[in-house]
Amino acid sequence: MGARDEFDDQLLPSDVVRDYAFTRTDFERVRKLIHGRAGISLNDSKQSMVYSRLARRLRALGVGCFSAYLDRLESDAEFAALESQEFVNALTTNLTSFFREPHHFPVLADFLRTQVGAGPLRLWSAAASTGEEPYSIAMTMIEALGPGTDARLLATDIDTHVLAAASRGVYRLDAACHCGDERLKRFFLRGTGANHGMARVKPELARLIQFARLNLLEANWPALACSAPAVDAIFCRNVMIYFDKPTQRGILDRFAQVLRPGGLLFVGHSENLIDLRDQFVLRGKTVYERL
Repeated sequence: MGARDEFDDQLLPSDVVRDYAFTRTDFERVRKLIHGRAGISLNDSKQSMVYSRLARRLRALGVGCFSAYLDRLESDAEFAALESQEFVNALTTNLTSFFREPHHFPVLADFLRTQVGAGPLRLWSAAASTGEEPYSIAMTMIEALGPGTDARLLATDIDTHVLAAASRGVYRLDAACHCGDERLKRFFLRGTGANHGMARVKPELARLIQFARLNLLEANWPALACSAPAVDAIFCRNVMIYFDKPTQRGILDRFAQVLRPGGLLFVGHSENLIDLRDQFVLRGKTVYERL
């Protein structure tokens, strides 16, 4: 027991001078808290990342050490109510771009065309980040179904900061250029004057999307407030890699409940649904159909 305590209180190794002491105990507490709040599993290689991101919160709040910050998150209800979302935001990784994993979008376009006349289509981007994925989906929706489509896209994320950026729909022009010249002209407004070098998505694109906060671990998903199965296609790409196996299975089971039979689930290049062959069948490269 004593040896374990000594190990827990050791400072974690670092190549840089740190403003705050950061011990193994601190890291384990962070790991437990973020798993409980967001399902994210942090391995030992994330110690420096955790320190650098949370140290910014300590500076912003004027908290003197990690243990005091974590004590308040765990036992101060008023503090936790204000800070828990910032804690989650700080530890959420957001890596995205327009038309990332481009092989998915022709599959989506073909699927949408086959659904014409089947009623209003409902799609879900379950990890919207700063908006590049949902806007890419919305462009595909218009290209496949026409500008007057009544199809709609729900775009959710656990991180409120990235959702705010996504709702603004403003991007560096060089990032928007990944859409290609034709899409850039059709779907974006170029900034002028003080906004030179920026681009904003056009209203015809933005009108298709509803942005909302959603934690995939929550007992219910109020943003989906309608009877299941309610969704024709779900994009949840490069998200499961941050969860442990039981969490992955639980979320995928719930996706199966809200995704209609014949609907499609798009996952990341390093993810597969081999354990859910009773509910999904592979229909393309990292594209699964709900049985």
